[in-house]
Amino acid sequence: MTNNSAAAEVLAIEAVPESGRFDQISIALHWLTVLLVVGQFASAWFRETIDHNTSLAAAVLATHGGAGLLTWVVGIVRLVWRHKFAYLPPFPPSMPRLQQWIAKANEYGLYVLLLIQPITGLGRVVFRGQPFEVFVWEVPALFEPDDALRHSFAEAHEFGAKALLLLIALHAGAALFHRLVLRDGVMQRMLPWTSQ
Repeated sequence: MTNNSAAAEVLAIEAVPESGRFDQISIALHWLTVLLVVGQFASAWFRETIDHNTSLAAAVLATHGGAGLLTWVVGIVRLVWRHKFAYLPPFPPSMPRLQQWIAKANEYGLYVLLLIQPITGLGRVVFRGQPFEVFVWEVPALFEPDDALRHSFAEAHEFGAKALLLLIALHAGAALFHRLVLRDGVMQRMLPWTSQ
């Protein structure tokens, strides 16, 4: 057994939680993603309420972009963890196949949008043809200004944000339905705490 496969086996063993819950790393990554996405939407909405030509607007945009990059990295880490190490509890036996398919489609739709949104946001910025900030670093202009391409990325980013909101609403609504109506324990599998 190689060191890599031994490490993977240890991680896989540690990932299996008690009582049918997702493993703690999956749960932590899920809630970190929730916080990042809430921050993304809050910063986007806040920026729309202020003058775009101010230093505050530039700071909010830089924060939004940095958080977008972080969201993209966390999304990649989540996918790697999910496919290599995560414990994925099975759906309840009472859950119809169609409902399981919808849940999986929603989940993968969320992953796709979480990975695409930062890219469309970056395209929107780089095709302005101006330097921009990421965290504390100033990135020089990478391309000449291209209004048509920038507009295409902006439209894709706006569409993606609306689609992301829709999928999040469906995801949260389904979780609440399982918790409040079906009471089948599905929502509790991803909560950061256990209810005894």
